Amino acid sequence: QAQLAESGGGSVQTGGSLRLSCTASGGASSNLCMGWFRQAPGKEREGVASFDGGGTISYADSVKGRFTISRDPDKNTVYLQMNDLKLEDTAIYYCAAESRFPECIRMQTTVILGASASATEFQFWGQGTQVTVSS
Repeated sequence: QAQLAESGGGSVQTGGSLRLSCTASGGASSNLCMGWFRQAPGKEREGVASFDGGGTISYADSVKGRFTISRDPDKNTVYLQMNDLKLEDTAIYYCAAESRFPECIRMQTTVILGASASATEFQFWGQGTQVTVSS
């Protein structure tokens, strides 16, 4: 069964760092693109960072210069290094993956625009991991 599993969330103070991991298994391993999204309380799920099969990386403006997405293909794992965390970064962070080219383009666009995405918009989703930033 296709699965994405996130880990690495937690509680930190402003200015702190966390690294999230997302490991793909089953049918989710053969994905063309992967990305990170987040949903804060009372807000829609929004794109944060993504990369496509060609290695193009995209970030939302709100996290540029602070967050870094990377991957380890041998481990089927994608990482999100988050530095200089701010109060507004508090959210549940979700990993998403796609194996269809048009939807990969849409994922990239969603991230670049910091636009919202529904829970069913992309092919595979993880269960989410909570990130809480406090002062």
